[in-house]
Amino acid sequence: MYVPRVNRVEDETLVSDFVAACGAATLVTVGPDGEPDATLLPVLWESGEVVGHLARAGEHWRRIRDGSPGLAVVTGPQAYVSPSWYPSKAEHGRVVPTWNYSAVQLRGTITVHDDPEWLRGVVTRLTDRHEAGRADPWAVTDAPERFIDGQLRAIVGVCLRVTSLDAKAKWSQNRSDADRAGVLAGLAHPAARARMRSASL
Repeated sequence: MYVPRVNRVEDETLVSDFVAACGAATLVTVGPDGEPDATLLPVLWESGEVVGHLARAGEHWRRIRDGSPGLAVVTGPQAYVSPSWYPSKAEHGRVVPTWNYSAVQLRGTITVHDDPEWLRGVVTRLTDRHEAGRADPWAVTDAPERFIDGQLRAIVGVCLRVTSLDAKAKWSQNRSDADRAGVLAGLAHPAARARMRSASL
């Protein structure tokens, strides 16, 4: 990922909070045949590791060699930016469309985990994280233990030991204050909001 200095985020707390708030990442690995595999999965980034789980019925985990390189891509808000939103368009016309977004890429080595207790720990922590703040949070222990055991047999764990990361926040930092205000007004317009809402399958 190309990260110009003006868009680079180096504050580790901000990056960690962003990953936690997004809650999911696209895990990218390359199989023995050189073909890439990618799966979106809920994740936790803790103690230098990104942990999550994949469906046992899927092929992705079977194609991962322990210790091979992996990439977790976390994306946040994103939007098209029209040059017509910039006041500078009327001044000199030297403007073009762009795309604003936030993204974090975490690289490292990956390991597959098939231990039920390791998986139970990850699933419990993921659940606790996403149920936190609810008036009546659901817990893994709310379901019958035999049922949870069966669910755990349907998944395998993955752990990406993070060795490097890039964090990018591209939000018109290279534009004037007036242009940035124009972008905010443009994104707040009902038509732009409807476009963002319609971007679903």
